[in-house]
Amino acid sequence: MSSSKQEIALVTPVAAEVQQEAHAFVADGREAKAVKCLRKATGLGLPEAQAALQLLRSGKALPVDYPQALENLEALDSDLMGELGSLLAEGHSVKAVKVLRERMDLSLTSGYRLVKELEDREAS
Repeated sequence: MSSSKQEIALVTPVAAEVQQEAHAFVADGREAKAVKCLRKATGLGLPEAQAALQLLRSGKALPVDYPQALENLEALDSDLMGELGSLLAEGHSVKAVKVLRERMDLSLTSGYRLVKELEDREAS
């Protein structure tokens, strides 16, 4: 199963300053510059950055860090979170990253960082 571009944007952290900068570009009528700003800061592809900008324009705040991104992932797909938790409990962190990447169409870095955040959260 593949995630929507908006779901990918909702689990990709974007620094608050970058979100403000993107808003400023949109206010100046420079939407393409706003998308470029989001892509540069996050590594998102063009469709995902456009989806992130659409979310920002609709008043939705994007996560600013991986703990917030993990909360969003939990809200989007609790079954996936359960599966990841089970894999981590069995010591299969690499498989957890693979499952997350396949289900959410995330980059290796994003998948790894989200799984690492989940590991850290469950260890506490």
